[in-house]
Amino acid sequence: MTVTAPGTTALVGEVCTDTGRFAGLAPEWRGLHGRCRTATPFQSHAWLHSWWTSYGVTGRLRVVLVRRGGELVAAAPLMLVFRPFRTLVPLGGPITDFTDVLLDDSCRQEAARALVAAVREAAGGALVDLREVRPGGAAELLHTQWPGIRASLADSACLELPAAPMDALLARLAAKPAQRVRAKLRRIDTLGVDERAVPPEEVPAALDSLLTLHRLQWRGRGVTREHLRPRFAEHLDRSVRLMVAQEEAVLTEFRLEGTVVAAELTLQSPTLAGGYLYGAHPRLRERKVDVAAMLMRASARRLDGSGRAVLSMLRGNEPYKHHWRPDTIRNQRFLLARGTRAAPLLWWCTGYARARRRAVAYVRELRAGRQTVATSTSSPLEGRSPSERPAK
Repeated sequence: MTVTAPGTTALVGEVCTDTGRFAGLAPEWRGLHGRCRTATPFQSHAWLHSWWTSYGVTGRLRVVLVRRGGELVAAAPLMLVFRPFRTLVPLGGPITDFTDVLLDDSCRQEAARALVAAVREAAGGALVDLREVRPGGAAELLHTQWPGIRASLADSACLELPAAPMDALLARLAAKPAQRVRAKLRRIDTLGVDERAVPPEEVPAALDSLLTLHRLQWRGRGVTREHLRPRFAEHLDRSVRLMVAQEEAVLTEFRLEGTVVAAELTLQSPTLAGGYLYGAHPRLRERKVDVAAMLMRASARRLDGSGRAVLSMLRGNEPYKHHWRPDTIRNQRFLLARGTRAAPLLWWCTGYARARRRAVAYVRELRAGRQTVATSTSSPLEGRSPSERPAK
């Protein structure tokens, strides 16, 4: 199928539905990824194709492409799902923190118009549901230029820091917390913890070590189940090997007394680096090593002079992330319908998402209220360990 967008006769759109052909797009996809200033690591071909290999369903691939004179200038990595109605959604699934489309910076507006026309043709009567789009993402242009019915919603919260030296990150903290972090970093240096970037040929073994440490770290504390599944490990092995070789990822190991005691996977694009997954051996807690401070310093060192502007902690509002006083951004969700046939589905999804968000907020308020009541009615010493109780 080909479609030429109105007013952009030189731009031609098509839909790739074949897995083998999608694999063959790697060189030109990588070129487009490098020419799209808003691209995140999760739009790299290595990540998306590997994800499809592990998680895709035969017959559902819908990668929309736009070319100008044969050169790839726009791409929307999509697939067809039934929830229970026909919907086009981005590749990547729940293990992908940011989704987006790619637009060549040299013809951004024109490429967006052509991509809109091609996505509309590919969707037919299906709803288009673009979740977890980072603020400023290229998909914002699709939403803005979409001629049919459209809606936007807030999606997951993400925490970000500027890509700055460690001293600048510590300057964001109050004096006493900053002093404590410096003391913890000195302890790490005194213990002799070494760090090194893993070369591409050692990535498979290092990923096995990372996942083992990740399981140990979260044992008994509710690890994300998907991280334990073979398909996740296979996806990481395929994608990260290529991404490390192409400087789209860095896998760092930390050694203590010659043994790997921690490992971290960072994914990166020209403007952003995000800490995706880490694992740390419980013995580090026994040695009173602050793992978060250790990883943060390693990230700051890597980003220094790289030209990247953002150090993202990706999705999640975990308390340890807030110690660094990050900025909170909110991903976006764009719902697009071609015509009246899909309009009821769009409004149903919009209403359901808003109602669910209100319900979650209400439950959190209830829990917070119960905790406040429990605290105010209990003894000041109740629930404390003997070491926390004041001496008489």
